[in-house]
Amino acid sequence: MEFARQGDAESVGELKRLVAELREQLERLELERLLSGEHDSGNAILTIHPGAGGLEAQDWAEMLFRMYLRWAERRGFKTEILDLQPGEGAGIKSATVAVEGPYAYGYLKAEVGVHRLVRISPFDANARRHTSFASVFVYPDLDEDIEVAIEEKDLRIDTFRASGAGGQHVNKTDSAVRITHIPTGIVVTCQNERSQYKNKSMAMRILRARLYELELKKRHEQLAELAESQREIAWGNQIRSYVLQPYRLVKDHRTGVEVGNADAVLDGEIDSFIEAYLRQQARMSTPKSG
Repeated sequence: MEFARQGDAESVGELKRLVAELREQLERLELERLLSGEHDSGNAILTIHPGAGGLEAQDWAEMLFRMYLRWAERRGFKTEILDLQPGEGAGIKSATVAVEGPYAYGYLKAEVGVHRLVRISPFDANARRHTSFASVFVYPDLDEDIEVAIEEKDLRIDTFRASGAGGQHVNKTDSAVRITHIPTGIVVTCQNERSQYKNKSMAMRILRARLYELELKKRHEQLAELAESQREIAWGNQIRSYVLQPYRLVKDHRTGVEVGNADAVLDGEIDSFIEAYLRQQARMSTPKSG
């Protein structure tokens, strides 16, 4: 700073760079301060499901799947695909991904909801505009030492042959695992590993996360009048629209944030939406004075 005051151009440039870095670090720390939930600082399990609409919705679900993988890659987070069900013809029927990194759950919980896509369909020979929906759910990835009561008598475990695109890597044995938690009706599957044991272990991991999330939701329901941030996940209640035709714009309906570079968003640049949502939730939860 002293050299900059004396008019040294190189020092001025270095000072500007340092200030920009400090500002970015400060903004990141301010955001992390907002993430004060019990599991916000931990890892996450993210699931994606297409809505009604066949190939269109399945393709949109796969686009979202890629978007979140790119987002995680940009942040230096580690991802592990726990379950991936390919669609018939195109896209995916469902995807479950573990995301490992600082505050992964705290950030990704801002993405829970229905995502809407408007575009010229690549599957329509008449090049008509279509609207597709897909839902995103996020659960905390619990450590092994966290107690979640799961009794063996409450589980129905089925094995089946893993499906895939065919060829020499298709599993010839019933290694895929489906676990049904009878009291809640929750069903989880895993078929990405060749070992039935590993698939069962992964499925149990997902089930633990979902059961814990179910308990959290029960508590939230008891405090519904204070939990305005808990929005109903239902078709027609989309949190964000991605419009690729007749113009290109991504808009978050909760915060009003808009980004014109839709390609960048679909390539994982979604931090502006996440940060705006977290700041909005922090303002909503701050008690009003007077």
